[in-house]
Amino acid sequence: MMTMLFQARAVLRTALDAVLPPRCLKCGDILGGENGLCAPCWRKLSWLSAPCCACCGQPFAFESGSGSLCGACLQKRPAYNRARAVLRYDDESRDLILGFKHADRTELAPSLARWMARSGAELIADCALIVPVPLHWTRLAMRRFNQAGLLAQAIGKLADRPVEPQALTRRRATRSQGHLGRLARRRNVQGAMAVTGRFAARIADRRILLVDDVITTGATVETAAKALISAGAVAVDVLALAKVVRAD
Repeated sequence: MMTMLFQARAVLRTALDAVLPPRCLKCGDILGGENGLCAPCWRKLSWLSAPCCACCGQPFAFESGSGSLCGACLQKRPAYNRARAVLRYDDESRDLILGFKHADRTELAPSLARWMARSGAELIADCALIVPVPLHWTRLAMRRFNQAGLLAQAIGKLADRPVEPQALTRRRATRSQGHLGRLARRRNVQGAMAVTGRFAARIADRRILLVDDVITTGATVETAAKALISAGAVAVDVLALAKVVRAD
């Protein structure tokens, strides 16, 4: 029965590809497979991997040993244990990510989630529950979807992990972080998130994977991680689609 189901799905996919062939997520060119990107666009993107800071994921120029920390994490460890991202947030990745967030390109979520699931496989394997960074209800009403929530749901489906999209809530509307500096970002989101009361029992004594789209200064995921830990989470890891890499 399962064999027949898989065969039926393969036939349906072939038929759909013939009518609507897969296209590059970035430039729109027709693809020969389901990798999501054409070869030129793949090469233009900066993919993040080891070696990197064992905590925040800041890439290192050379291998410095397992468990090595960057200068910022040596000075002050974040509330979360580990953070990892798939892409460097730069001119080449920006249009793809902003298209997903602000141009209603929700069809990108499954492909982006596959990249995240591969990049964050170790973090996903260790987690008991996946929680997305929330939007305030006013922003959610305007955007109609939470991009972190879509990614979290898709990752959970791929990895067979439970997802709780409403576990965290934004207690107050915050200004857009886009044009704020590091210190202003931290002040803007400080104390803005909390665990929704009815979900506290699901957070307590569990290792949580926090999902977001972009880590810029880390202020947002830091605030979210603190809220989860305050609710009893034993540890919080962070998985993002992209990360702004510090010049250092």
